[in-house]
Parts: sequence; structure tokens; C-alpha cells
Amino acid sequence: MRRLQDLVEAARQKGPATVAIAAAHDPDVVEAMKTAEEIGLARGIFVGNKAKIQALAEQVSWKIPDDQLVDEREESLALRKAIGLVRDKTASLLMKGKIKTSALMHGVLDREAGLRAGRLLSQVIVFQVPGIDRLMLMSDAAINIAPTLAQKAEICRNAIEVAHAIGITEPKLALLCGLEFVNPDMPATLDAAALTMMNRRGQITGAYVEGPIAMDVPLSKFAADRKGINSPLVEQTDIFIPPDIEAANILYRAILYFANGESGGVVIGAKVPLILLSRAETPETKIHSIAIAILMAQSPQASS
Repeated sequence: MRRLQDLVEAARQKGPATVAIAAAHDPDVVEAMKTAEEIGLARGIFVGNKAKIQALAEQVSWKIPDDQLVDEREESLALRKAIGLVRDKTASLLMKGKIKTSALMHGVLDREAGLRAGRLLSQVIVFQVPGIDRLMLMSDAAINIAPTLAQKAEICRNAIEVAHAIGITEPKLALLCGLEFVNPDMPATLDAAALTMMNRRGQITGAYVEGPIAMDVPLSKFAADRKGINSPLVEQTDIFIPPDIEAANILYRAILYFANGESGGVVIGAKVPLILLSRAETPETKIHSIAIAILMAQSPQASS
């Protein structure tokens, strides 16, 4: 699978998934779920302001069946009911509607009524850009602000798990920093070196991990040659891990707006993948994200 559309087709072959949508009265979510149902990718259970949801559906010439609507105008209760649909296995995935990310995460992490799985939650983005004929991943641009070394290790593990689920069996992971050498004045280089050693000693498995490394080396043999770096990452990197949320967010926006990239993303680490996107994401991005979530939910790691 080398394109995002390949992921959509693979997810369709697994049969439509049921997605519980918290605070579903959001026009972009309704439009995306209409497309998802039409192509046989997923069906939604819309939890939120029923009248608004129906009105939004009418705007895109769609009528949502009554058995897919749960009327709940209170945001916190809509979230709790959507999570409940996942907990009782009526739905297999959870999607963010017109609700703040922080509120959704609070509900997911609730010890009694949430979807905790004892793991660190992190966002993993799968993307494609013109000129590179393969899918790539990056993390974490949305959840962990200034991750510790232990959290970075979990971010790597989560990204590797997504890579495996989309068919990248032996991913190569770059720990991005400002340079390729350990510098005590740049803590990110120390973390990258430690994570590399953790990979070599079997503490992070399922991928080849290397860092610290600057962004040009994974993308350019010319840059690698000029810097005297001989690495399996050169022009073959599958996963990019920036040092913090700011660097990751900047990289993600650059992929979309400078490189004309396309993407999809999920948050993993809970009992089910979470489809949690910003308001600026396109309907196509939402479709890609649903597909990735389906592949994640049905991967061997998820069922083990």
C-alpha cells in the first residue's frame, strides 16, 4: 500500500466499521460520514443535537436513519454516551465531533467510564507527498507537548504499530533534531541517542531507529554524502519523530502547505483508535483517518 487511497480500499475490504461520533452536530463530520457510508467504509452513530445533525445532513442531500441518531444536547453527556457505545461494542471506533480535543481526551481517560488501556496516547499521521512513491508517518503533533524520554519511547512504539498495520513491516524511524551529533546543550540530541540505544538493546522493537539526525539526511543522499553519513535512513525513512509538539506541528503544516501533501491520522493508545481531527482538515483527510483507524482496530496487535 503506497498511497492513502490504497488504505481506504484495504479498509473497505474489511467491511464497514461503526463509528460513534461525540457531539456529531458538525458539518464537516456529517459530510465525511456521508461519503464513508456511500463508499462502504463506515457507518456513523451520531450522538449530539439531533435537530442540528438532521439539518446538516439535509444540506448535503442525506437522510440519516433514526437508529443512527442519539439526541443529546449536553456536550459532556454526548461524549459519555458515545464512549459508552464503544465500551459496549455497539461501535468499534470513536470520532471527535463539535467538541474540544481536551474535553474528549478527558472523557477517554476517565478511569471508570473511559477507554483507558494503560498506555500513552499519541497522534500518528500517515502522509504522502508528490515525488515520493510511498506512505510515510510522523508523530506527535497533537497530544504530548514536551514528551519525556520515556514518553518518546512510547511515541515511537505507537508509530511503529501504525506502520505495521498499514503494511510497512520493517519501518525505518528517524529521530529528528537540529544536527547529527550529541550536544549536551541540546537535550533532544541526548534523548535521540538514548532511544537509538534502546532500539539496539531490544527495548524498542519492530523498526530500525536512528538519531539524532537532521531533516535533510533522511530526504537527500546529496546531503548525507556531503555530511559523510552512511545510514539506512537516507531517502528510505518511513517514520519521522520530531522532538516536541511544536516541531511536529510545524513539520505537519509544512507537509500539507509547502509540499502539497495529503494525510490522515489517528490517536492510539486507548482501547480503540480515536479519530480526532482539527476543524481545518478536509473531508478527504477524515476519510483517510477513518480508514487508518479501521486498519489499526483490526491489526494483529489490536487483537492480541
